[in-house]
Amino acid sequence: MTQENDKNIQEYLKSYWILSTPETNYPSLTEDIKVDVAIIGGGIVGINVAYLLKKQGIKVAILEASRIIQGATGFTTAKITSQHHLIYHKIINSMGLDFAREYADANQSSIEFINEMIKELNIECDFERVPAYMYTNSDNYISKIEKEAEAALKVGIKSNCVDKLPLDLNIKKALVFENQAQFHPRKYLLPIAQKIPGDGSYIFENTRVMEVEKGNLVTVITSNGKKVKAPKVIIASHFPCYDGMGLYLARLRPQRSYVIAANIKEKFPKGMFINAEDPGRSLRSQTDGENQLVLIGGEGHKTAHGESSYKHYDNLKEFAESIFNVNSILYKWSTQDYITIDNVPYVGKITSSEENIYVATGFAEWGMTNGVAAARILADKILGRDNPWKEVFNPSRTFTQNAYKNLFSENFDVAKELIIGKIKAGENGIHIEAGEGKIVTLNGTKYGAYKDYDDILHIVDITCTHVGCELKWNDVEKSWDCPCHGSRFNYDGEILEGPATHKLNHYKEGKNKIDLNL
Repeated sequence: MTQENDKNIQEYLKSYWILSTPETNYPSLTEDIKVDVAIIGGGIVGINVAYLLKKQGIKVAILEASRIIQGATGFTTAKITSQHHLIYHKIINSMGLDFAREYADANQSSIEFINEMIKELNIECDFERVPAYMYTNSDNYISKIEKEAEAALKVGIKSNCVDKLPLDLNIKKALVFENQAQFHPRKYLLPIAQKIPGDGSYIFENTRVMEVEKGNLVTVITSNGKKVKAPKVIIASHFPCYDGMGLYLARLRPQRSYVIAANIKEKFPKGMFINAEDPGRSLRSQTDGENQLVLIGGEGHKTAHGESSYKHYDNLKEFAESIFNVNSILYKWSTQDYITIDNVPYVGKITSSEENIYVATGFAEWGMTNGVAAARILADKILGRDNPWKEVFNPSRTFTQNAYKNLFSENFDVAKELIIGKIKAGENGIHIEAGEGKIVTLNGTKYGAYKDYDDILHIVDITCTHVGCELKWNDVEKSWDCPCHGSRFNYDGEILEGPATHKLNHYKEGKNKIDLNL
């Protein structure tokens, strides 16, 4: 990879959702305040639950570490669907038919909730009703799709199997869910966010939460030492920034996936498409006002465990070119999801004994409907109302034997990374080109080194500030990523993604000069 090619790729690493909408500019928290409910995280859960609570006269404060709707919600494929891969057959077998129906109803209801919100607030967000297709070209998955079709009917979702797609793809079987939807997530959420501040409610940006002190009145402490006190706290920060002895670090797996946005010569058919087998491939269309974009996603892998990110983008481009006449690739981005040990999100009290701290996490790749369902469940809990879906999402639910196998597997992997990362040496000295990052050994200690295109060398401590795993270099996004729990840091040590709350030590020297006595 030449410097010029690397620079060109960096130009495309932008989310269409973020670039096509105005930046927000909410203030940071600069003084101690008290509200009824503090909400940590300004994504689809935080914005929706804050709006629902404020409508009922509850004073809320959203605390966002960066800018609202720029985390996972700003890097989604934005499919609004209850078709979540092969989830219903799995839930029926592991948790029972009643829980599968709860999960289905929660997600189907979220589609209608979004539609009603759009009408209520007169939101223009490219909302469109389309069918969702899950297809396979593998003999091994034909029976799985047929079983999922049977399961979908059992839980009340209208669906059917077909042998062809309205897309130029050879398939052996596909499952169709009718009347699903797609939209522009920031165009949907930004107008809702505007309704939140005022009358004792707030949105605070660039306000990172460092600690949560439980009690009858919970204290949320931010990075500048300012505090928010509230009788109730909702943690909707993707990975919980506060664990509360719920062992979420052991029950969530971080996964990265990739998206390219292509302009094609053909007209894309009405529908959303995803395959059942690996490697994953997801397709949907989106207009940018002038061009028809096709969002092609997939290539999922555990964070910091995949091959070069360049290769993942190349694979998606090759797939797109095998189906369409591609004019150009206009955008590329990646995202991070967290997956629970039984594939159902955790929404509710952070632990069974905790009465006033709540959590919403583990949406896998289905955050649009699951996120809305989570917001509605949490709003009902705060308001003392019953909710028909609370048990299936309960973070303290009983887990199956297979879920515990996943728990063991994930934590064995974490332990392995902790050990191997400490043993494996980096290169001695610093021999590095502009745009390159690597692990180096200086005076017997490992560091992460990156040279920017101004020939400035950036050195960071290579140990994650969360639980101490050794970080790995992400060559496309120029970040240091944790292979254990998914924390990510910029090359200068600043936090890009939690659960870490403390940045890395950063050492920078001028052109062609570095102090080896760090």
